[in-house]
Amino acid sequence: MYLLIMVLDDSAYLNDVLAAWTEVGVPGVTILESTGLNRVLQRDAPDVAYTGFSQFFSGGRIGHNTLFSVIEDLTTAEKAVAATEKVIGSLNKPRTGIIFALPIAQSWGVMNGDEEDAD
Repeated sequence: MYLLIMVLDDSAYLNDVLAAWTEVGVPGVTILESTGLNRVLQRDAPDVAYTGFSQFFSGGRIGHNTLFSVIEDLTTAEKAVAATEKVIGSLNKPRTGIIFALPIAQSWGVMNGDEEDAD
């Protein structure tokens, strides 16, 4: 198993990327709002100093979306990359995003699709 992670630069593409991932077999995805160091440093320091985290993303487009999913194999990751690039273009271009996969040594609570929902 692998942890597939994407930092999507432009959140306008979020729904299309999620649909593309679902189409190629990526199971459930956890989505977080996030931002990078360069975006924080580009803002005026006084604005950042007095802005709460919940308001941080509402004052103009500063944030990214970070997507996480546990996948079975690297083939699924490669399919997700190809599907993502159909939506946003080459990941080698600036300000598109990054995707990487990390091996998972052990997991708990990850359903492989064979289990029935426990009610």
